[in-house]
Formats: sequence, C-alpha cells, structure tokens
Amino acid sequence: MTIDATTLQMALAAVYILPIILFVLALKAMSNPATARSGIVWAGVGVLIAVVVTMIDPHILGVLITGANWPSLLTTNLILMAIAIAIGGGIAYYAAQKVKMTAMPQMIAVYNGMGGGAAAGISAVTLLLYIIPNSGGNLDNLSSNIFQLDAILAVAGGLIGSISFAGSVIAFLKLQGWMNSKAIVFTGQNYLNVCVLVISAIFGGMTLFDNGIFGIFWLPISLFFGLGLAYGFMMAIPIGGADMPVVISLFNAFTGIAVALDGFATGNFGMIVAGTLVGSAGSLLTMLMAKAMNRSIGNVLFSGFGAKEETGVTMKGSLKPIEADDVAALMAYAGKVIVAPGYGMAVAQAQQKVKEMMEVLESKGVVVKFAIHPVAGRMPGHMNVLLAEAGVPYDHLFDLDEINNEFESCDVAMVIGANDVVNPAAHREGSPIYGMPILNVEKAKNVIVLKRGQGKGFAGIENDLFYRDNTRMYYGDAQDSISRLVTALKKL
Repeated sequence: MTIDATTLQMALAAVYILPIILFVLALKAMSNPATARSGIVWAGVGVLIAVVVTMIDPHILGVLITGANWPSLLTTNLILMAIAIAIGGGIAYYAAQKVKMTAMPQMIAVYNGMGGGAAAGISAVTLLLYIIPNSGGNLDNLSSNIFQLDAILAVAGGLIGSISFAGSVIAFLKLQGWMNSKAIVFTGQNYLNVCVLVISAIFGGMTLFDNGIFGIFWLPISLFFGLGLAYGFMMAIPIGGADMPVVISLFNAFTGIAVALDGFATGNFGMIVAGTLVGSAGSLLTMLMAKAMNRSIGNVLFSGFGAKEETGVTMKGSLKPIEADDVAALMAYAGKVIVAPGYGMAVAQAQQKVKEMMEVLESKGVVVKFAIHPVAGRMPGHMNVLLAEAGVPYDHLFDLDEINNEFESCDVAMVIGANDVVNPAAHREGSPIYGMPILNVEKAKNVIVLKRGQGKGFAGIENDLFYRDNTRMYYGDAQDSISRLVTALKKL
C-alpha cells in the first residue's frame, strides 16, 4: 500500500481543528464549578483525538517519502507508542482511582511536572536531529543556518520544560511532606540561581552551532538540560507551602508555554493550541493568585516568604477556649453562619463533617455560607474542590470579594484550619503580610476558630484574630471537633 506523505499531513492538519475546538470549549466549561466535570470530559476527548492524529503523522511514523511500507511501520513505531500510552494511561487511571481529594495538590504538581518533562523530551529529540551528523531526520542541520527559528524555539521549550519538571518535583515533595515545606534560603541564593540559568541558556545556544565543533555532540545539550533541571530545583526550594497555589499555577503556565514552543518547532498544531491555552490560562491564574496575596510574582519566587518568623510583636488579650456544647448553642440560634475553610480542613479530611454540620444548621433555619480565600489550601480552588466533592452546593461558596462585606452582619464566623488568610495583621503596617487581602472574619459578632494547637501560621506571624474579645478557640482535630459539634447540635 502506498501513501503520499504531503497529502496525509494536510488531511491531519484539518482534523486537528476538532480537538482545538474541544480544548476551547473545555476551558470555558472548567471556568465554572457546575460545568467543570463536563469540561474535563471534553478536554479528554480532545486529547484522545489529538493523540490518534499525531500517531499517524508522517513525521512520527517515518513516512517521509511516497510509497512507504505501512505494515512495516505498524510493527515498529505504532507498537512502541501504544505500549508507552498503555503504561502511562494505566498509571494515570490507577492514580485517579486511588489518590484522595486531599492529596490533589500533589497530583496536580506531578501532572505539571510530567507535562514539562515531556516538552523537554520533545525538545531534546528535535535538537538532536540538528546536531547529530547524518541523523536522517527531516530537519535541516543548523551548520548552514544557525538562526533557524524552529531550533531556537526548541531550545526555549527545552529550558522552560526542564524548569517546570524539576520545580514541580520539589513542589510535590513539599506538599507530600517528604521535604521541609518551609522556604529554604541562603546568602547569595538568587545570584547563584541567575548564574545557573544564564549558563544553561548559553549551552542551549551552543547546541545551535554544534556539528562536531565542540567534540562529543552530546556535551552541550547534556549540560543545557542538566543545568535547566538544576535551576528548576533551585527555583522551587526557596518557595514555601503557603505560596504553593501561586507556584503550581506558575509551573502549569511554564508547561503550557514549553508545549506551545515545541509545537511551533515541530509544526504540530495540536501542541501549539493546547500549549497556548494552558500557558495563557496558567499565566492569568498566577497573576490573580499573586494579586490575592498583594505580592508580586517576583516576591513570591525570590523573597523566601515564611523562612523566618516574626519577632518582637506582643499580642493584646488572651486565647479563650470553648467547648462543643457552647459552640453548638451559639450556632444553632444564629441567623447567619459563615465558614472560612483552610488547609487544616484538608489535612483533617473534615469536609464531609462540615457538610453534615451545614445540613443540621440549615434544618434549624440558619443561613450557612462558605467564604473561600483565593489562596486557601495548597492549590488554586483547593477548598472549592474539597467542598464540592463532599456535596456542598456551589451556590453556598463565595469568594473573598463576594462575601467580605457580609461578616459585619454575621452572627458566627467559623474558621476551620485557616490562619494567615484570616489574620488581621495584614492591616498592621510592618507585618510581613501587610496589605494582603484577607477574609474579614474579625468583624463577625462571634468568631470560632478550629485549630489543633497554638502554633503560628506558615508565615510565622502571630494571628491577631485569636486574641480578639469576640474570638473563641475550639481546639482539636477538625474532623473530630466538628463531629462532636454535630452531635451537640442534634441534641439541641
């Protein structure tokens, strides 16, 4: 059987329009919690079509001339790709079934990293086709044109993909608790990081000239990718757990950009569009997350926020504990209760009990709302995902701008495992979080704080809220504490 490779490529380029449309529709659907699940399905269908189309692309199969032997190709390239897809898909399916919602930030970090690593791998293959003499590849060797755009884009995609992969590994280790979650900083760290990045870029540039000039062909490209990975590790180490929502979205954007650059380098329309969508959405989300903390992205990346604790500040007042029966009495006879969840709720896996508490309160005529800070938890939308998974209706969830003016009319504000995002120290000039938008829970008539102990938040700052006259501390594991509270509410 014979086939014209050019004709096949033109046909496949037209077919790519379908997954591109599906990607756009999926992204639109995922902007709303109520339609997010359907958006994920559409995106999955789009990816499936794109994978199938890519697998029969002439450059992938090796059909570079008219009259290629299809049976021979089907027993080589396609079989190898099918095996790789089966292994990767099997691992992903198992993870999706077994990983708990509380561990979703770690899973997202892994997926970001895998995307970045794949982009770096594509870049490496593309560059090797240039610098290996007589490689037989379809790409021209750069000895004749050192400024050929696709090779330059492959270098850029390789560097960004390597950084995303390595940085995501560190994010995963910190989120999983296998590495110190606090910022790790040392003198001259930023200067060292810049040097590593610049040297990596230099070696990337050297690959554009390499045709045996530098001896063994793999030396510049190995140093290029090796230093890119090193920079990714070094970039993520000084970023602490509280900044993870920003960092995860940033690496997500990096992965998208790397994929898009590789798409331009290889002429793959699906990669170009998918990478551009992910890169632009991730970039926008990163800026929104940074704005939610009133900090620049540079400050997040280079300030080592949370590495040192605040000292020299004396709190006025005292911590006043309260028991389940008293909390139940306050909430059962309230007109409105606003719940502000945080990472502590995720750690305790208390979202199901929180939903049960909401149902008991609503059965007593109490209005219950949830105030979601943009950076509460360890990834963008972390609290929304957990509460939705527990069955809390979407119309009960409100972001900071929507809910903040309601705390003054609120009878009880309950803080579950949140700290810095409700800390009035953000209003105190000189505080490390000064100017950060917070949930104004201190304005509620009564504030109940569920907390394991008396420790400080990630930022190392004493929380003024805990010492206010209208605040009571309800100590204990969040799941156990809310379970006892639900029992007390039912007795009333």
